[in-house]
Amino acid sequence: MTSVSPDPGAAAAQARLARVPAAASIELLEQVAAIAVRLREREPELVTDLTGMMAREIDQLDSDPNLVEMLHASVQGNVSTIIHVLANDIPIDHLQPTTAAVEYALRLAQRDVPSNSLVRAYHLGQNSVMMTCFEIIEELDLPADRAMAVTRHISDVMFGYIDWITRYVFQAYETERRRWLGADANVAAAAIRRLLDSPDADPRAFESETGYRLDQRHLAVIVWTDAADPRQAGFLDRVARELALAVRAESRPIITAIDRTTAWMWIPFGVRGGRLDAGRAPRIPPDVLPSESGSDTRVRVAIGLAGDGVTGFRRSHRQAHAAYLLASMPGSVTGQIVGFADRGIAVVSMLAQDLDATRAWAHEILGPLADDTPTAATLRETLAVFFATRESHLHTATQLNLHRNTVKYRVGKALAEVPPDRDRLDLALALTACELLGSAVIGTPS
Repeated sequence: MTSVSPDPGAAAAQARLARVPAAASIELLEQVAAIAVRLREREPELVTDLTGMMAREIDQLDSDPNLVEMLHASVQGNVSTIIHVLANDIPIDHLQPTTAAVEYALRLAQRDVPSNSLVRAYHLGQNSVMMTCFEIIEELDLPADRAMAVTRHISDVMFGYIDWITRYVFQAYETERRRWLGADANVAAAAIRRLLDSPDADPRAFESETGYRLDQRHLAVIVWTDAADPRQAGFLDRVARELALAVRAESRPIITAIDRTTAWMWIPFGVRGGRLDAGRAPRIPPDVLPSESGSDTRVRVAIGLAGDGVTGFRRSHRQAHAAYLLASMPGSVTGQIVGFADRGIAVVSMLAQDLDATRAWAHEILGPLADDTPTAATLRETLAVFFATRESHLHTATQLNLHRNTVKYRVGKALAEVPPDRDRLDLALALTACELLGSAVIGTPS
């Protein structure tokens, strides 16, 4: 067997990348540092634009607010590091990857998002940062030869950084993927994904692989926490099983961990549905959602409506997932347990799919009532309860523990703030959107 000698050119190139930017002249480094200062001034806007662009362009990245939040943290960590390297003449081989970048790679591995999405995100980011650097270099109006030298230097730094960080996070992704696929909690994950995603999936094959019957009534539930503790998968599994017992499941539920903070579950209620009618959901008492001993972990739950057979299995999960997306959205003020059947959840979960349009619409309907002020919040609450009680001043006063005259005053003031001729149904829906989406909707529209 013939051995292959290392390529001297490739080794030299790698060594040069590791030394970048140490080999540059002092004058060039000063100019690069000046560019880094301008980059730092644009950093918040750059990070926001990069996050939004990646979430839109890459499949499966914009479907979960938690995943987008982690993407934002990863982008922020990487952009900040690149600026730091440019400003302070730091060799690439002296760096350590940010925790956010590694955690984001691990979460993609746990969610079965393809690794090429991870790598593509870095290359999209590299291109966007370089385009911003080009704009700054043009603004400096440097001599042509100096502009070329600065551009070449920054390009070398960017390439070296992206080459290093993508190899690092890709290795972390692959290691986590192998570990995650071997986890006991994910034995049924592939079969569940096939049944949910493919209309041609074989129900008999699913039942054979998982031991879970499909010809019965199901209730889909999503259980999650905000803490990325490695122990959470086992903790959530225990909580999910206790929850199934609390609602008197007919038999053992099927549970799969989606990542270290999220689990999907289907609770079976038998061929005749047991005590749970189709299209309904049971009441889940909060005391069945304990926290891990010694921690302040808060467990949250999203539930769909009960459904029959394969169709019900899928539909109930879509409903639970819609409630989950709404509840986990930044700014949402939903409670610990969120049901698709809860007031306003179904329709607001659809409005939440386009927050920019919903924010603009809410301001068109409510006018100053959609402002982010204590006075507007008080008037929104009073008017929302007024509509919910069929425009009863007495019932509104009772529910809010106010004097009836106070309610009349607030309702009158709120309606005076609303643009004229607004439909009562639109007003009630816009108020519900503000209530459930919170800061994602109220405030100045973009």
